[in-house]
Amino acid sequence: MPHSNERKPLQDPRERFSKPPFPEQQQPAPGNTGDLNPPADHGETSYTGCGRLQGRAALITGADSGIGRAVAVCFAKEGADVLFAYLPEERADAEKTVRAVQSTGRRAIPVEGDIRQKSFCKQLVERTVREFGQLDILVNNAAFQRTYDKLEDIPEDEFDAAFRTNVYGTFFLTQAALPNMKPGGVILNTCSIESYTPADSLAPYAATKAALVSLTKSFSKLAMEKGIRVNGVAPGPVWTPLIPSTMPAEKVKKFGENTAFKRPAMPVEQAAVFVFLASDDASYVTGEIYGATGGRMPY
Repeated sequence: MPHSNERKPLQDPRERFSKPPFPEQQQPAPGNTGDLNPPADHGETSYTGCGRLQGRAALITGADSGIGRAVAVCFAKEGADVLFAYLPEERADAEKTVRAVQSTGRRAIPVEGDIRQKSFCKQLVERTVREFGQLDILVNNAAFQRTYDKLEDIPEDEFDAAFRTNVYGTFFLTQAALPNMKPGGVILNTCSIESYTPADSLAPYAATKAALVSLTKSFSKLAMEKGIRVNGVAPGPVWTPLIPSTMPAEKVKKFGENTAFKRPAMPVEQAAVFVFLASDDASYVTGEIYGATGGRMPY
């Protein structure tokens, strides 16, 4: 087929999506995508796939909203089927992810449960293999985050929840997935700019993300013995329900203005990095942490 000579106009990345100040807003944790103002973009209409993940099967945690939903949608647009985990209180958002994936013609299987439990992580892997006959891509994305001004105010159960969700869940799932993956498989971990420049109000969360950077590098060496690549994506500020549900209203209003773009990323802008790392285009990339921080450059 001949290439079109029609030129796609350049787009100023600073102006692609909404900038703060945003309307003051607060939500109860873990937040709801439909209540975000401005709405989040997960790639439903803004992302165009080109078959880079055709016929592959992906397991994604936390794909009910935010980066996880965008990864699910963009993976599906690239030809992958998706099974994803979510919590009971996130069911309404999870149903929207299912519809978004199915609209691309790919399969979407939501599974309710808690990745802090090793047994559930094992079940997720087994269910993925049973449903799709294979597991090609694991995305450890689900995360627990809360903000506190004083260290002494952080409850023990929330400190535990952050590590159980962000670190233990990633460890359990990777441990269960590796024996079920073939050479060419991919594991991707959602890290964070907080791994390198931790905010004083996010001490537990930042510590878990630093742990994920270390685990990503350790996993990559072990997994390459089977021909499986392991990488991390470290976003800066991203417009997701976590923001108005875990941050003070005044910080939400200015969220993302401290980047070179003067705005936060939309989830689809992170998902595009996940697509690249999951695809054969990144066949020589493992053990890397890809920053997508809006020019804050901590790496």
